Amino acid sequence: MIGLLLALQDTVTEALPAQTASAAAQATAQVTHTSINYFELLSRASLPVKLIVLLLLVGSLVSWVIIFRKAGVFKRANRDADEFEGRFWSGADLNKLYSAAADRNRVVTGLEAIFEAGFREFSRLRDKRRGDPRVQLESAQRAMRTTFAREVDALERNLELLANIGSTAPYVGLVGTVFGIMVTMHDMLNSGEQAGIAAVAPGISEALFATAIGLFVAIPAVWAYNRFTTRVERISVRYETFAEEFSSILQRQPGEE
Repeated sequence: MIGLLLALQDTVTEALPAQTASAAAQATAQVTHTSINYFELLSRASLPVKLIVLLLLVGSLVSWVIIFRKAGVFKRANRDADEFEGRFWSGADLNKLYSAAADRNRVVTGLEAIFEAGFREFSRLRDKRRGDPRVQLESAQRAMRTTFAREVDALERNLELLANIGSTAPYVGLVGTVFGIMVTMHDMLNSGEQAGIAAVAPGISEALFATAIGLFVAIPAVWAYNRFTTRVERISVRYETFAEEFSSILQRQPGEE
């Protein structure tokens, strides 16, 4: 009799781990086959989370519009600078270059605008046949500095907005996460559910979705801002170098015709 009881005890002891392992395997398989539906996650989110995600998506749209536009601006600025420098250093007559730059049927930017401003001021004072040549040169340099500042300002336009979107988007997403967790806890307390992982996991997932969107918005904006800032610095150095070289050329020009 005692031997039979011992045999039954051994049988139950061996069966329990097998049943536990089977249940764990089924639970793991169920979790493995469950995929995240982001649209459903957003649709079930609370109103504050939805509003914050919408705000982040608008910020993402604005940042990408700025990124594509600024990429075209910098590409065009480098292309125009290469083209004008090729004509300028090829030995072309300055008066012909100025006539082409002063054509009212076209808008000049970049190096050509700096050249046009400096040569226009220099020619104006020289045609009056009065004044010290140094005064003529200083007036031309002031005109070029003014145009230089205006051109750099045009290159930097909207970069501040891009920086603001990149720096604030993660925090805006974090606000959405905090609101989502607060709403989840409040709903759980009102419904009287037990504070288990199954009760809070859906709400926390919806809340963390806002943080993920914030990072998705911020990373491209910050990367683009850093890249465009570097390109502005390079183009600014190029413009400034040309202005100095052109000032040296004007200094060698005769005071009178």
